[in-house]
Amino acid sequence: MLATARRAYKQRAFPARRDAPLACLDTAPGLPFPKRRGYGPPTMRPGGNIFQFLKREVLVGEHEVLHRTLKEALVGICDSVLDIGCGSRSPLHSFSNLLPHTVGVDGHPTSIERSRAAGIHREYHCMDLMEAGQRFGPKSFDAVVALDVIEHFDKPDGFRLLEMMESLARKRVIIFTPNGFLPQDEWDNNVHQVHRSGWEVYDFELRGYHVTGMSGWKPLRGDYALPRIRPFRLGSRLSILTEPFATRWPRHAFQLLAIRDMEVS
Repeated sequence: MLATARRAYKQRAFPARRDAPLACLDTAPGLPFPKRRGYGPPTMRPGGNIFQFLKREVLVGEHEVLHRTLKEALVGICDSVLDIGCGSRSPLHSFSNLLPHTVGVDGHPTSIERSRAAGIHREYHCMDLMEAGQRFGPKSFDAVVALDVIEHFDKPDGFRLLEMMESLARKRVIIFTPNGFLPQDEWDNNVHQVHRSGWEVYDFELRGYHVTGMSGWKPLRGDYALPRIRPFRLGSRLSILTEPFATRWPRHAFQLLAIRDMEVS
């Protein structure tokens, strides 16, 4: 019974890909999980090194798991990345220098200028995000990402955004968004900051995306992804402690990271 449950979980967490079953995994003796060549949470293995697990998934900083997962999904795999709705400080900022060519697109001029001043991307375009499909040709980037963006569109336009991104990407499309609807009003003099839709795991899985939970257990965070428990430092640490659970059961996570491999779709 237990063995059957384990197999069912493994198949759900890491669906086989057509090019190579469990393409993002490789075994590594002594570790509590297989060594990965791609993205997503590793599976625990009996008798493994618990300290490696703690170091990678528990003893981490705020949003460190997100930044690491994005890096593993892009660096060494994608030479060109289009960051739609890049904002002033894209989550790609910590490793964009490791990517040969990155392009930032945003509809808010101030955000573009702040990002340019920080040197996050090599090229910028201030434009309506939905016009990116006209500005760039089909399959013109290895990866197209929209991080904390799709929730700013109503649902029909959000699906059109996904279609546009999928038409532009040769290898990967990456979406990062709250799990469900999270109210948010205009701020920083940017009308585009209003949240207009909520997205669930099935919205992405039905389109062939692999979904990973992010930012810990959903009830522990609120507006702007800030911890609900005070002081913030304690609330943040409690949320981080739930990351291993949230990554593997995204329906219970505060945020979702959805990745679609276009080459095997």
